[in-house]
Amino acid sequence: MGLLQPFWPASACPLDRMSRNYSQFLPSNKLGSAPKPEKSFLQLHGWQPFFSQQTPVEDLEETPPVRVTRVHRNGCFVLGDGIEMQIPPGPDATVGDWLLLDQILPSNSRVLERKSVFKRRAPGHDRRFQLIASNVDTAFIVSSCNQDFNVARLERYIALAFEADVEPVIILTKADLCDDPEPYVTQSQAISDRATVVLLNALSDEPIAKLADWCKTGQTVAFLGSSGVGKSTLVNALFGEGTADTAGIREDDARGRHTTTSRHLRFTAEGCGILDTPGMREIQMADAEAGIANLFGDLTELALQCKFNDCSHEVEPGCAIRKAVDDGRVDQARYERWQKLAAEDKFNSTSFAERKADAKAFGKVVKSAVKHKKRQTK
Repeated sequence: MGLLQPFWPASACPLDRMSRNYSQFLPSNKLGSAPKPEKSFLQLHGWQPFFSQQTPVEDLEETPPVRVTRVHRNGCFVLGDGIEMQIPPGPDATVGDWLLLDQILPSNSRVLERKSVFKRRAPGHDRRFQLIASNVDTAFIVSSCNQDFNVARLERYIALAFEADVEPVIILTKADLCDDPEPYVTQSQAISDRATVVLLNALSDEPIAKLADWCKTGQTVAFLGSSGVGKSTLVNALFGEGTADTAGIREDDARGRHTTTSRHLRFTAEGCGILDTPGMREIQMADAEAGIANLFGDLTELALQCKFNDCSHEVEPGCAIRKAVDDGRVDQARYERWQKLAAEDKFNSTSFAERKADAKAFGKVVKSAVKHKKRQTK
């Protein structure tokens, strides 16, 4: 289809759509025992009161809500009630965003405030944020029961989920290829008591049954994890068909090959949004202080007992955390991972703040120069 050619049913046109009644998508204060109406198209695709409360109903009629399902360099694909189209670059959007579609000038479409957002420091030397996904309800953090299992990597994903205020669920795959998966389960459960751990065989009927509590109508789930852990296989299992490409792992180190090359949000017939993401082996923390603090809640509480408020938890006298490590109450390796994540996040976040301040200062210099030049030309 063309770049700006939306898909509408044969019986409808843009002007017909502008007369649709969007009041059903707004929160209601009416009391009573009337039966709940069937889910609308938008509700089946994740529309919630959080989004409808951001704009009056007349705006919904003039600029219909659409959800971003894919983002590419030449624009993004959006899906709405009777709308399926690609819009050109313009909105600063990521997969999962809700937009109010400007049908006259789509590049001016407005991004609604996000309920949740996953982001990381972009790879490379350009210290900036990279948006991964937004408006996710549950993060399925996938790892295999093999030599690619990595507690530190799982901690990073969980910290991102906590920072985004998204429920993390650790999914351990390839249990059928492991002689004893229990050590993997035990290590995963020790990461956080707020993260559910699910052990399953992705090639069986287990995914639909074991993940049903999170894959409900109107919910959005995102699969996160390294290449080859079985994310695409799980996506196919939930759809019941070969929706996503899959490939085997390397036998020498159990690492996977990239089969998912871009983020893609799809919806099941029941109305659950499923987001498959490419494998991310490097997850640089940035602006995730709260997520790290929640992940290491016990260490965060211990830090309040330190003698000095600015304690670095390394050599200072009266450090409650170092004492707990020395007494064996805190695992040395876990303490070191916490220190590494906290230091990395502080460094990257400070870099972002400095970059923003420098850009603001440069802007002031430019404005001042322009004003000075205008005065000289008068």
